[in-house]
Amino acid sequence: MLKKIHIDSRITLFLKCLLFAYLLTAGLLLLLALLLYRFGLSEQIVSIAIIAIYIVVTFLSGFIAGRRMGNRKFLWGLLMGGLYFAVLILVSLSVNKGLSGVVNDFVTVFLLCTLSGMLGGMVS
Repeated sequence: MLKKIHIDSRITLFLKCLLFAYLLTAGLLLLLALLLYRFGLSEQIVSIAIIAIYIVVTFLSGFIAGRRMGNRKFLWGLLMGGLYFAVLILVSLSVNKGLSGVVNDFVTVFLLCTLSGMLGGMVS
């Protein structure tokens, strides 16, 4: 019984961290859209900003997960980055209705999300 409660609390923690990560992502993307509208940023700057948002958000969610779990912090941060990437890919697949727009930067975004989440867990 205690094992089940412990597993349920971990799942709840991961869901809370994912919710935090996607709320933060939404807020930062809205800020980026405002900056794009206000200053007419170039496509290259917007692409760099989106990558920076991925890195910052997964770092923070990995940091929170690592801090809450206590041991094997790097593993929990890596898992948070992987979960963030998995949801990101599922949303991209549902919006694009196929793999055409997703495959281009698949490996790069996967590495950015998982490694920055792991780094966040290690720093915590």
